[in-house]
Amino acid sequence: MGIELVSLHWVYLLFIVLIIGFMVMRRDTTLLCVVGIFALGLIATQSLSHSISGVFNSFIYAIKELLGTILIISIIVGMSRVLTRTGINEVMISPFVKLIRTPGLAFWTIGLLMMVISWFFWPSPAVALMGAVLLPVAIRAGLPALGVAMAMNLFGHGIALSGDFVIQGAPKLTADAAGIPVGDVIQASVPLVIVMGAVTTVAAFYMLRRDMKRGALPAAAGQAEPVARPHEAGTVALSNGSKVFLAVLIPILFAADVVAMSLLKLQGGDATALVGGTALLIMLLIALLAHQGAGLERATEYLVEGFHFGFKVFGPVIPIAAFFYLGDSAFTELFGQTLPAGSHGIVNDLGVALASVVPLNGAIGAVTLTAVGAITGLDGSGFSGISLAGSIAHLFAAAIGSGIATLTALGQISAIWVGGGTLIPWALIPAAAICGVDPFELARRNLKPVLIGLGVTTIVAMFLL
Repeated sequence: MGIELVSLHWVYLLFIVLIIGFMVMRRDTTLLCVVGIFALGLIATQSLSHSISGVFNSFIYAIKELLGTILIISIIVGMSRVLTRTGINEVMISPFVKLIRTPGLAFWTIGLLMMVISWFFWPSPAVALMGAVLLPVAIRAGLPALGVAMAMNLFGHGIALSGDFVIQGAPKLTADAAGIPVGDVIQASVPLVIVMGAVTTVAAFYMLRRDMKRGALPAAAGQAEPVARPHEAGTVALSNGSKVFLAVLIPILFAADVVAMSLLKLQGGDATALVGGTALLIMLLIALLAHQGAGLERATEYLVEGFHFGFKVFGPVIPIAAFFYLGDSAFTELFGQTLPAGSHGIVNDLGVALASVVPLNGAIGAVTLTAVGAITGLDGSGFSGISLAGSIAHLFAAAIGSGIATLTALGQISAIWVGGGTLIPWALIPAAAICGVDPFELARRNLKPVLIGLGVTTIVAMFLL
């Protein structure tokens, strides 16, 4: 395609700018996203009926893509509610209360634990494992729920996923596209991941503490509906012995999940499904024990509460997700083969176009790979565009004469930090929902630290080329 972008691409780019602008101004983007989907459909199909149908079908596509996340969040919420109402949650968190006494300790402890677990099992199951237990501890220590979500998000979906040193899914994709060994990409990414992670998390924590001291970020800031309501604690009768037994059993069951993930090499969706199934069984067991005679009915009520929470949280996200999914394979699925020949999707085409118009030297190459990674991450996947980043890194390195591994790693880091779950609202929903915070507010809180981190990391990459 070169730099000759068709009207579809320009319209898509225009709506991206408008949506980001609306988010910055704290305005709702639902209407804007619907108009954008309709406009793209009308340009692609030249049919009013098809473009109107495309709006509805794009929502269905987004729901299908997000359904796994909705389910795990809903089940975890249902389990958390029964834990809170029986008082089991109080028993479970009591050992951590003595260890995590300050907001700073809460932020860094939760973040580092999240990073380590995410290296082995990816962030989504790690969020589910940690959030329900450590969120109440962090809030008691004075860290707002929004701060907990930021810690889990930046360390898990940011640092751990962008490096992916253990599972190596991300570096394998970028290395194959760049035509170099996976080990080269991993080795080159280590200093960049360290710089990106350190700068971003330190900046985020500084801004968080600054706003807390000013009183601009109280404990409930950004909360839509907490997973566990403190005033409900212990409202269901359960003997102390039963509480202690279940408080010990639940961590053992989740620890068994971790062992199973390792032995069976479960990753991503499979690992999340194991955690979700375990949480569901725990919820049913406790409901039956706590509500003797009415356990069957109350178990269903807890499940319904979880689904109510899950769909309430995801409701504002589905329209914007539907729009951004059109930047990838969803477009041809919904509107047919209406893209130009040789197109790899609107988002990837925009990345290629950007790469084709910049001068080739080390500094510009680093900036371009960061920009290409960020653009391809706008679909909220993080992984869909990293192969393109590897391909462009190969082209740039051939022209520059060196630095292919560094450029590849830089594009990978940029794409995953933007699209893998720190800036795109629906990609960071697992952490937001578990903590009961607004995902759009979480995205806004992450924006400055992540942009600062990307800027510093890009500069460091220039010196490593």
